[in-house]
Amino acid sequence: MKRYFLELAYKGTRYHGWQIQKNATSIQELLEKAISLVLRTPTATMGSGRTDTGVHASQQFLHFDTVEELDPKDFLKKINSILPKDVAVYALRRVRSNGHTRFDAEWRSYVYKISLRKNPFEQDTSWLYISDLDFKKMNEAAKMLLSYEDFQCFSKIKTDVNHFRCILKEAYWEQNDHQLVFHITSNRFLRGMVRSIVGTLIEVGTGKWSLADFKKILENKDRNQAGFSAPPHGLFLCKVTYPEKIFI
Repeated sequence: MKRYFLELAYKGTRYHGWQIQKNATSIQELLEKAISLVLRTPTATMGSGRTDTGVHASQQFLHFDTVEELDPKDFLKKINSILPKDVAVYALRRVRSNGHTRFDAEWRSYVYKISLRKNPFEQDTSWLYISDLDFKKMNEAAKMLLSYEDFQCFSKIKTDVNHFRCILKEAYWEQNDHQLVFHITSNRFLRGMVRSIVGTLIEVGTGKWSLADFKKILENKDRNQAGFSAPPHGLFLCKVTYPEKIFI
């Protein structure tokens, strides 16, 4: 058997997240059906991570196994002709037999986009928020995240993880004209973590909470004390990094 990594992107608006579900259409389901059709055999896939309903990805990866030696250009052309317009595949690479899109990922990056004025071209891919925000204070709070490794306060309560430890590489806001963009990179993310962080940082930006309050939230490790979860449509999985040694 040969193992391949497939790079893809999708607009998650019409889908119920990444993972296959019984009574709802998911991104993984679409990809598995398309790949199985091209390979003419049922083919299972494994993604680098799970995105929730309505969340997008400008870079996502999956892996699958096949007995065939695939031609990347031909394979990508066939898959893209089958997939709907809001899902696309970009690259196909052969990896070692034990290469794993989820477990071999070294870093994952997300961005969260907030529109500061109404924009008809961003309604599905950015959260409209027109109240005043203290951008500097939000960035000071974001910087504080880098001093911590336990993020239980930002994890969904019902989760099956063994620990809440994440190593953050970056966390900051930038402003581009009428849009705020939150950047965050970590070796792993907890369920609902990024949207919970964004919602809590918004509470800091509105003045509801001080930087001292934000520090207490981090140290108390209680999701109920953190802020609301920002809407899913502003969130993008934007980069997944792998060690070059796994590729053939």
